[in-house]
Order: sequence, then structure tokens, then C-alpha cells
Amino acid sequence: MNSGQSGRRAELRESIDRIEEAYEFMLAYAAQGVAGDAASGSTIQLRSLLERADEALTDLAAGFREVVDEEGLKPADPYRAFIAVLERDAADAQSALKLVLAQPAISSLLIDNLNASIHVRALLTDVFLIDEVLDSQVSRSSRTQAG
Repeated sequence: MNSGQSGRRAELRESIDRIEEAYEFMLAYAAQGVAGDAASGSTIQLRSLLERADEALTDLAAGFREVVDEEGLKPADPYRAFIAVLERDAADAQSALKLVLAQPAISSLLIDNLNASIHVRALLTDVFLIDEVLDSQVSRSSRTQAG
């Protein structure tokens, strides 16, 4: 793997981390019972994390596609098919996220409903799957180089 490839992989991992960080904070925020009528410190932090997740979602599928192409992950067809699913799931989850961000007040109940959204659940499952695939690729590459 050359340095450009590891750089793109690192960018993809950063996007995944942003999405996971926002989701973890959303779980805690939903449990706080925030009415959403005041801009508390946690609400400001929530908006910031949601905005970072929104940015990460914009290029998530393209980033995974670049890693697959640059690293020549094989067989290519299953990766390409999954990237199409990822594009749809990311777009759907991003629409829900943008709807929440457009609200002047964000309550715990609103975030609880976002967490429960099938679109967010599908995206998280996709992200966890990508994370595991990338980890297994690194492990396989390390074993091949050691052997």
C-alpha cells in the first residue's frame, strides 16, 4: 500500500469516526430529557457533531469507492454493489439529519426519533460493516507480508 492509499483510507476512517461520534453523543443527548427550547452547552455540542457527521456523509460512498479502487480490493463486484447501497443509505440518513439541523430547537425526543430512524440504523450498519471490512483487509495484508 502506498502513502496515497493509506491517506485516503485514513480520510475514510475519519469520516466513519465522525459519524460514530455523533451517534454516540445522540444516544446520550436523547437520555438527557432536553426540552430543546434553550441553547445549552450540550445542544451546541450536538449541533456541531451533527454538522461534522453531515459533512462526513457527503463523500462517504465516494471515499469508500476510492479506497476500493486504489487498493484494488477484489472481487470488485461485491464492493461496487455495496457502494451503491451505501450511497442510498447515506443520502437518506443525511436528509433526516439535515431536517433535524434545520429545527430552531433540538429536543431529546427529536434526537431519540432520529436515532430510531431506519435510515440512520441502516447507515450505522453500513458504517460498522465498512469498518470491519477495512480492518480485515489490514489484517490479511499484514499476514501476507509477514508470511
